[in-house]
Amino acid sequence: MLSQNFLTDPAVVESFVRAARPGPDDLVVEVGAGRGHLTRALAGAAGRVVAYEVDPGLAADLAATCRTLPNVTCRIEDFLLARPPRGPFALAGNIPWAMTAAVVDWCLAAPTLTAATLLTQWEYARKRTGGYGRWSRLTVLTWPSFEWRLAGRVPRTAFRPVPRVDAGVLRLERRPRPLLPSTALPAYERLVGIGFGGAGGSLYASLRRHHPVGRLDAAFRAVRLDRATVVADVWPEQWLTLFRLLHAPTRRH
Repeated sequence: MLSQNFLTDPAVVESFVRAARPGPDDLVVEVGAGRGHLTRALAGAAGRVVAYEVDPGLAADLAATCRTLPNVTCRIEDFLLARPPRGPFALAGNIPWAMTAAVVDWCLAAPTLTAATLLTQWEYARKRTGGYGRWSRLTVLTWPSFEWRLAGRVPRTAFRPVPRVDAGVLRLERRPRPLLPSTALPAYERLVGIGFGGAGGSLYASLRRHHPVGRLDAAFRAVRLDRATVVADVWPEQWLTLFRLLHAPTRRH
């Protein structure tokens, strides 16, 4: 087994499926299906489920579970090498925690993904959703297109074997309407890259190298940011406002 902690608490399984919100017409891709504990619950709520498990040692148990579920397709292969479905789909899974970053990257790159609900380490889920009052580069970078939300905490005793730390339910939802037009995204991403570049010790110092001081001062006043504010303390909504103010056309008299 590939260092996976299996979710065995029936109440937590039910709570996780509620957080994933699959509907009777929905396609759900499950990553890290294991022996099928979560697969069975997802199959009861979704229209179709495609369950991925890379560990061949779990293949027999998962296949036995899938044989009793006519709306489930079982795939014993590496999910990270799979192509996303052509039509809209949601993703759900209790993934090996060492794979979290790779699975999240796969989700963000999947053009037809509508939402992903993942069990991750508690610290990771809080970090990505601003739970420590600080925001990560990845969250800020993708905020115009995706909402990151913490949907619950799962005690470590809900897993077997029991891990050292609790888990978090991370909910990643594609926005029906992005907060910025697609043509503006490259410029927004450049702004975020500059801000998280670390030059000068504060967001203001980093941006000052690329924007007129007068305009930058006005933008910081508008979003009520102090010049000494470090980049991780800036909320995604403040980033969007800064971008709009710094990249708005300059009026000519």
